[in-house]
Amino acid sequence: MSGPLEGILVADFSRVLAGPYASMLLGDMGATVVKVERPDRGDDTRSWSPPIDDEGVATYFSSVNRNKYSIALDLDSTEDRRIAVRLAERADILIENFPAGSLDERGLGYSQVSVSNPGIIYCTISGFGSSNQMPGYDLLAQAVGGLMDITGDAEPTKVGVAIVDVVTGLHALTAILAALHHRDETEEGQLLEVNLLSSLLSSLVNQSATAVLTGESPARMGNAHPSIVPYEPFTTADRELIIAVGNDAQFSRMCAALGEPDWAADTRFATNDARVAHRDELRELITARLSTDTADAWAATLEQARVPCGPINSINQAIQLAEDLGLEPVIERDGRKQIAHPVRYSHSPVQYRQHPPALDQDRALVLSLLQRDALTPVLEHREEEQDAGNEE
Repeated sequence: MSGPLEGILVADFSRVLAGPYASMLLGDMGATVVKVERPDRGDDTRSWSPPIDDEGVATYFSSVNRNKYSIALDLDSTEDRRIAVRLAERADILIENFPAGSLDERGLGYSQVSVSNPGIIYCTISGFGSSNQMPGYDLLAQAVGGLMDITGDAEPTKVGVAIVDVVTGLHALTAILAALHHRDETEEGQLLEVNLLSSLLSSLVNQSATAVLTGESPARMGNAHPSIVPYEPFTTADRELIIAVGNDAQFSRMCAALGEPDWAADTRFATNDARVAHRDELRELITARLSTDTADAWAATLEQARVPCGPINSINQAIQLAEDLGLEPVIERDGRKQIAHPVRYSHSPVQYRQHPPALDQDRALVLSLLQRDALTPVLEHREEEQDAGNEE
């Protein structure tokens, strides 16, 4: 095992997406992640299918649960609760997204665990704050948090992935790493509270800033941008092409590439502010010009002029683009493919040690781990067993 977080033990009491995504990234970085699941059912996403992968595992579950060891514990059982408490007392990091107060009732709240483990970094993830019982589903957060109100055309529209969960997981990860650094300096652990609504409002950046600074909520604009023009899809002779012009120099190059250099000097379009004010007129002119040729032909012309542009790809096409660019977006281990960790490390590369685990498959290993002073011997033994099995 290797990675920048080698030797760090994570007790992952979270389920579904935000917490599991954060803990998977910690596992990629070398941390030992023990995933605590409910007996019989396990993580909710184990049953969120179709689709399933070649091993019969729901792709939702497998997308965020590699590099983890699974143990099923009934926290209402005295014996299993003792195991959970022992795990929390050993852990460097604990991540949970239980309803407020649920873990306190079982002796696993921060105020209880931190007494015996003062260095623990305890990250609690909720939908709307740790004192609020509103269920933390991404769709609900997108709706009440304003994201749907600025997405879509005529009707409010959700984003095509649970983006609030993903952003919340990234905020949780950032906070955990900052808390680890603080602990290294002071030996103090701490409680981290992350929620979907606050994470969403922060990630709305310019849109939430507009609401705060002007008192007016941004309007829904479909694929147009409130502050940049042209920055949207345009119809060509065969399909749509995205043009994303971020400054006046790019606009001037775009005009020249389209064979309309005079547009750049037109007072209606010479500056970004002017283009925003006259967006409909400019859109009509650009669309008329692009209608004379195909999206691929215009893309080649615009790319040569260093104008940001591109087609609207399917996800498979996006993965292929990343392959073509040398980004290595897909990893394969023992014949099973997954999207790769998104960061490259020059000195401490991530490792893909474990497939997403079957429910409770690592119970014996975790119990053995909790009886030892060091993590490495137990885990190395498990990996040696896996490698031997793969060779057979």
